Amino acid sequence: MENSHSAAYAAAGVDIEAGYKGVELMKKHVARTRIPGVVSGIGGFGGLFAPDLAGMKEPVLVSGTDGVGTKLRLAQLLDRHDTIGIDCVAMCVNDIVCCGAKPLFFLDYIAIGKNEPEKAAAIVSGVAEGCVRSGCALIGGETAEHPGVMDPDDYDIAGFAVGIVDREKIIDGGKVSEGDVLIGLASSGVHSNGFSLVRKVFDIEHADLTAPMDELDGKSLGEVLLAPTKIYVKAVQALLEGGVDLHGASHITGGGFFENIPRMLPEGLGVKILPNAIPKQPIFELIQKRGNISDHDMYNTFNMGLGMVLAVPLEQGDRALELLAAAGEQDAACVGIVTRSDGGVSFDGL
Repeated sequence: MENSHSAAYAAAGVDIEAGYKGVELMKKHVARTRIPGVVSGIGGFGGLFAPDLAGMKEPVLVSGTDGVGTKLRLAQLLDRHDTIGIDCVAMCVNDIVCCGAKPLFFLDYIAIGKNEPEKAAAIVSGVAEGCVRSGCALIGGETAEHPGVMDPDDYDIAGFAVGIVDREKIIDGGKVSEGDVLIGLASSGVHSNGFSLVRKVFDIEHADLTAPMDELDGKSLGEVLLAPTKIYVKAVQALLEGGVDLHGASHITGGGFFENIPRMLPEGLGVKILPNAIPKQPIFELIQKRGNISDHDMYNTFNMGLGMVLAVPLEQGDRALELLAAAGEQDAACVGIVTRSDGGVSFDGL
């Protein structure tokens, strides 16, 4: 911008002009996410969105916020920054879709030690890709330079999503019943949880992140660990639009099975999980072996191959699997059942 240069601020470590260049580089990525309802472009003081309320009796807004955690360190070590934004979006939209909400828009916040416009734009390109995958718009954000607080190469990203659902269609777990079948949706790997343990197990600061590994089917450790979190919005929407009576949904994040699944259960109900029905992923076997970690701690920390668990009536299980397969979830499987218990999670055969 003309006349927008502060020599004093630049001497303190903040490059205003780099920020402007970053915004210009981001615009093409943001444009990919534009959907009906977007009123404003980026660069204003607020992001404007006009939701389509046609056919809704009592619309309810649903919001969720999250970050990526210490998975960021892996992106920094590999100097690859174009996927971490997908993780940020996924962690938010996968939460709100558990309520039956359709994501509308997303905003991000990036704190960075030194604002390198190309790096900031790469991060936002991932955010935009996550928004495209979840069908929502990126309508704003903030990139803040923090010299003296963060090292020049460091950054952190957080964001929040807003969605909408008709009150009568909210999924709150109240309909979950004994005998409901649990359908698991495969994860794309570790997703964005448990990385403090992962970094310790592999001594990530000194590990060879790029060498192919036999234990990972020839892939490198960095490639497998950096794989972005899978987004389940379109899969869940396929069930709702296909007439499946979705009783409950649980996003398997930090705390694994033991913390997240009970969040969708009414009092007096629990679940029995069939571990052999969960698609096996070599990365979890490698983590457990290298770290000498118990089964309990693995299922209490990681998604173990399931990023989302859904509860549906037993008689609708086959229909749900058909709809999920058509939506791209060919690995979806029945992985357990809702039981009468104290709300706990038990495993058959462990």
